[in-house]
Amino acid sequence: MKIGFVGLGNMGAPMAANLAAAGHEVTGFDTAAPPPEGVRAAASAAEAARGAEIVITMLPDGAILRRVAAEVLPAMAPGMVLLDCSTVDVDSARAVAAEAEAAGVLTVDAPVSGGVGGAQGGTLTFMAGGPVEAFDRVAPLLDVMGRKAVHCGLAGAGQSAKICNNMILGATMIVTCEAFALADKLGLDRQAMYDVVSTSSGQSWSMTSYCPAPGIGPQSPADNEYAPGFAAELMLKDLRLAQQAAESADADTPVGELAMRLYERFVESEGGTGKDFSAMLERLAARGRA
Repeated sequence: MKIGFVGLGNMGAPMAANLAAAGHEVTGFDTAAPPPEGVRAAASAAEAARGAEIVITMLPDGAILRRVAAEVLPAMAPGMVLLDCSTVDVDSARAVAAEAEAAGVLTVDAPVSGGVGGAQGGTLTFMAGGPVEAFDRVAPLLDVMGRKAVHCGLAGAGQSAKICNNMILGATMIVTCEAFALADKLGLDRQAMYDVVSTSSGQSWSMTSYCPAPGIGPQSPADNEYAPGFAAELMLKDLRLAQQAAESADADTPVGELAMRLYERFVESEGGTGKDFSAMLERLAARGRA
């Protein structure tokens, strides 16, 4: 396929490179980053989109997505597909879908899970919203960039699934870190706690697949001094999006809100910026009850 790719940062660059390596003709644009090997450089987002069958965006937030959509939609032919893989607010995803529909362009909002490692390895999970016809069109590309894609519903459903998932992830990581910090103060060996919890009712992905305690369980960022696999500031972004959506939907999410507040303090005033979100363990282990 002929693909335009806008947003060649830490996630977008390896995704675009994997598409090019699979034989697709990829033209990319980014305001700061150069295109990866195999991707032709465009001078603007509109140039990257012109003549493309599918335009893929991987952008930082909803405001930027709206601006980029305003540039690329006039350059896209009717019947083509805009595939947005950014994690943005649900309202922005739905607004862009409405603008695209007015221009005769199909859209899929498909945020990802799997981080930079998943983008590099082509093992991302995509949560997709949009018409089935559009999802079917982009499915071969999702198969190149990831190992699983779930069609969740109409426009905005992909973003809804992503923020619900990451609200759970943020909250479970915090309580997992709390449990290790409590175990330390009770004199319980971390390995012993892991051996019990990982096979008991407290088991979670945060414990068994991404353990925040160094030297415990499978390899994780904790074993690399918390160099980010998924940065704490990105978790904060997703938790804020979840609370924004909860307010819009009149949903009561007290644990999700508390998780957001804790990550706000961690990122903004406790040195968490630039660390993995599992570094919350360091923060909790160093604190007392007050």
